[in-house]
Amino acid sequence: MPFVTIEVRRHWSDHEETAIIEAVHASLIHAFGIPDDDKNIRLFEHAPGRFAVGHTLARPEFRTLVSIDCYSGRTEEMKQALYSQILERFEVIGIPREGVSIVLREEPPVNWGSGRD
Repeated sequence: MPFVTIEVRRHWSDHEETAIIEAVHASLIHAFGIPDDDKNIRLFEHAPGRFAVGHTLARPEFRTLVSIDCYSGRTEEMKQALYSQILERFEVIGIPREGVSIVLREEPPVNWGSGRD
């Protein structure tokens, strides 16, 4: 049950936002084998003045951060597949690879509550 936060630095249309979310979800299905209905993804749009980036990016408006919180235990190959899938799917949408950062935070399942206590 990964939880994902996507942060962007420019406005995207509703259709494009859905495509961004679906790109990450499809990548998780492909790389981690999560069920199709396991979707916990949020997208936040920040005004450029509230999302500072270094001057090394050629197109800072496309800066995109993807943070994924999940159970530990996935192989390095699975993680690399996830990163590759996200970058490939983002490129189709128009988000250049060099503007994307992906952070995967893993925790043992014992640290996760169901919310049904």
